[in-house]
Parts: sequence; C-alpha cells; structure tokens
Amino acid sequence: MPRAVLIAARRTPVAPRGGALARIDAPELAAHAARACLADAALPADAVDELILANALGAGGNPARLAALAAGLPERVGGLTIDRQCTGGLDALLLAAALVETGRATTILAGGAESFSRRPLRLATDPDGGAPKPYLRPRFSPDPARDPEMHEAANALGQPRAAQDAYTAASHARALAAPPLPEIAPLEGLAADPYARALSPALLARAKPLAGDVTAANTAPEADAAALLLVTTEDHARALGRPALAIGPSAMLGGDPAQPGLAPVAAIRAVLAKASLAPDMLGQVELMEAFAAQALATLEATGLPAARTNPQGGALARGHPIGASGAVLACRLFHALTAPDLPGEGPTTGLAAIAAAGGLGTAALFTRL
Repeated sequence: MPRAVLIAARRTPVAPRGGALARIDAPELAAHAARACLADAALPADAVDELILANALGAGGNPARLAALAAGLPERVGGLTIDRQCTGGLDALLLAAALVETGRATTILAGGAESFSRRPLRLATDPDGGAPKPYLRPRFSPDPARDPEMHEAANALGQPRAAQDAYTAASHARALAAPPLPEIAPLEGLAADPYARALSPALLARAKPLAGDVTAANTAPEADAAALLLVTTEDHARALGRPALAIGPSAMLGGDPAQPGLAPVAAIRAVLAKASLAPDMLGQVELMEAFAAQALATLEATGLPAARTNPQGGALARGHPIGASGAVLACRLFHALTAPDLPGEGPTTGLAAIAAAGGLGTAALFTRL
C-alpha cells in the first residue's frame, strides 16, 4: 500500500476579520495557497487528482470546486468541500492521505479556507410564513443543554484568569520574536500575520470579559486565511527529490459536545499510543489556541511539552480562520521539520491537534523522512 507524505505546504497570511484580506473570498484565498504549493513542488496543475477543502462559514456551493477552478486546476478536478468546523482543515488532509494510501489518487491538494469578513448572513425561514429569524451559528448538538457557546464552554474549564492571560501574553511574545515564516505566501502586501502585539498585564486586565475569566484578549480573534498542503506517495516524493513528511498515526474523534475544548485529549492520547511515543518525545507540537483556557487544559491533561508547543506563537497571537486553522498547524509543522538548514539533532517528529464545536477532536503525527 502506498505511503502518504506531504511535499509542500503554503498558506496565506492570517488577517483579522475586516483587515487586509477582507475583500477576498474563501475560494480565492485557497487558490492562492494552492498555486504556491504547486510552485514549491515544481508540479504542473494537471498533476493534481483532487482538491479537498474545509470551510465552515460559507453558504455552500462547493467552495473546493471554485478554488480548483480559480487555481487553474484541470476541470476534471471536481473539488470536495467538508465541514468539520475547526478540525476541518486537518481532517481534509487526513482524508487526502487515506485516498492516496488506498490508491484512489496520487496527488491531492488538501486544507481549508475561511473568510470571517465575507461570511454570509444567516436567516432561518419560518414555515408558517413569518419573518425570517437571524442566527449566528448552527446547532452543534440536538440537546440545547449540551450545546454551549464556545466562550462559555471555555470558561467552564476553570482555568484561572491569571494563567489564561499569562499564556496569551507568551503566545504573542513568541509570535513577535519568530523569524519570517516560509509557510506564508504573501498576499495583499502582507508577508506576515499582523495581529501579534506586546501585551502588558495592565492591558490584559482591561480586556472585555466574554464569559467569566474568558476575555476578548485570551480568545483567538476571528480571521481570514487559507492553508493548503500537497499530499502524494512516498515514491512520488522521492522521484521529485522533494523533502517530505510522512503522515503518521492520526485520530479524528468525537467527545462530549458540552465540552468541546477537551475533545483533542482522547485523540492525542490515541495517536501517541499508536506510535508508542511519550509526550516528551515529540520534537514540536502545534496545538490550536482557540482559547487560552482550552490550550492550558489540553496541555495539563496530556502532558504535552509546553516548551515545545507553539514555539512561534499560536492562534491567540495570529488568528482563527475556522476551517483553515487545522491546516495552518500542519503547514507550520511541515516547514519546521523540513527546513533546509535543520541541524541533525533538530526535531524530526511533530504533532498537530485541534478541537471543534460539537465535541470534535483531531490529532495527527508527522515525521521527517
């Protein structure tokens, strides 16, 4: 059976809602990242068998098909759009790997795209003919008692405000200190994620509370971005002479919808068990920071090495483009583990993990070949 590997990974900058990318819709963002992947791998567009794209906020219409056409892929590439909310970008990548490993495809572009700036307004029609009623999000559980708002669920994790704020400040500091990220394909004059800033305790203390100790500061900002990765077989990667990451054990699991923030815990444990790895054996971890409370709770429950988690800053300092966020994590690991100047003792194994509304958690291991 073929082994699925990553041979390229690029993304747009992550820009806060209403910022530099506000006039570009999600499929166009995805097309930009897709073209950058193909250029990196020196592959023609007609080498692509499929494009799988996660999107959570769009109005349907198969954004993956629009992205494929906008990127100049052959018309035979139909495009497949999936919606798994925040885990979708990483899930799309794992779905692509499964197709490659079963021989259904040789080369697939996979990831996610989201535009908070251009999200459609949602209205529920009244079957009795009344006025449509606006709503912000769909249901994630049939039981209203188990379908909390995300910030309320994060607050229920019980992380102290001081710990959340300290974690947030550290994420911003790491992002500010990070060198230019090769994963970013510049767009609209942006070659970096613009959100990170120095956060003082006084500034954090003034942040608007959203629910208890969860504030606007220790919550990742809504953002626009796309991230795509190129998945192919190990044999194809070697023929191309490309640096590659093997896509190792993974888990896409459901958990308690009333507490989505803890959903990645079981997935992380399952992946580490499959690989016979202890948490401190991981060279780098990219953990989604939708909320500082959620990231802290996951680190505590899994024993992941905090010093090697999000070393260049996470979503608290960069932004959360829902459907793209899981793919952004994988993009960062690809470049971190395949950097041409990587010393022999540099990290060879990385873990990406992310939670989603409805109690979903995904984790995946990546290993440098």
